[in-house]
Amino acid sequence: MDIFVNPTTSDYQLVDGAPSRDPMAGLANAAYFRLMTPLGSYWADPTLGSRLHELERQKDLGRHSVLAKQYAQAALKPLMDDGRASSIDVSVAHEKDGTGAGRIYLAIVLTAVSGEQTTFRLPLKVI
Repeated sequence: MDIFVNPTTSDYQLVDGAPSRDPMAGLANAAYFRLMTPLGSYWADPTLGSRLHELERQKDLGRHSVLAKQYAQAALKPLMDDGRASSIDVSVAHEKDGTGAGRIYLAIVLTAVSGEQTTFRLPLKVI
């Protein structure tokens, strides 16, 4: 059983106090860990991970939204190459709060080869 990791809180998803299962039999967790692991830092697979960590805490520039989308697509491509996902769509939204700090939200739609689909939002903080 794969316990679902909520991409927004980075914690286990609980339902009535008990851990819930990954709705896509591990695919959603695989996508989350590929996005959140710095590229090259996992000892068993140096190709696992993304460059999204490079954008966090950087000055808020318009190009960061474009880079975030490119980095996410590159990190998730192996899930399609190995046949676990039939399509992965990444879209980007950019928001600023009252303090002037911004957030980039990645909206990711995963479609498994079985046709099952899930969507999650992943926040990235930029200055």
